[in-house]
Amino acid sequence: MKIKVNGIAIEFYKTSLLDLVVQYRFNPDKIVVERNGAIVSPESYPAIHLQDGDLIDIARSTGKK
Repeated sequence: MKIKVNGIAIEFYKTSLLDLVVQYRFNPDKIVVERNGAIVSPESYPAIHLQDGDLIDIARSTGKK
């Protein structure tokens, strides 16, 4: 499937958001992920199945609230 990660188009051959996070070696506790404009909680990563055309933005979390 074709998705965009931080504005860059990629071919992704797995299915879940967790697969994407693992592939890029991100620590789920230290990032914020947005899928198609909505923030996704780290607990949901395994259940979120990516689809062709998804827009994913990944940013480092500052840890501050």
